[in-house]
Amino acid sequence: MQHKTWIKNYEQDFGRLAEEVGDLRYDSLAEFLKLLARKLCTDAGKDRDRGRRQLSESLNEAKEGLAKAADSIGVAWRICEPYMPSSDEDLPV
Repeated sequence: MQHKTWIKNYEQDFGRLAEEVGDLRYDSLAEFLKLLARKLCTDAGKDRDRGRRQLSESLNEAKEGLAKAADSIGVAWRICEPYMPSSDEDLPV
């Protein structure tokens, strides 16, 4: 697998991508971060199996940071949830 240097619709504009991800409702953002952490964990396992110990350890450390961020965002969601609309349809355009 060859790793990309860009994401479709966000070519060379990671600032815009960060803004859009950051504008997700906190429960959705927490889910995204958990899934990204899971992806890094999978990659770390593959690199470990290939004998790339340092890379595997680094990816695991990043995974732990993302998991902690997801937990913190989950707390933020629980704080905000009572004050949030129940669905995207309830949000102003």
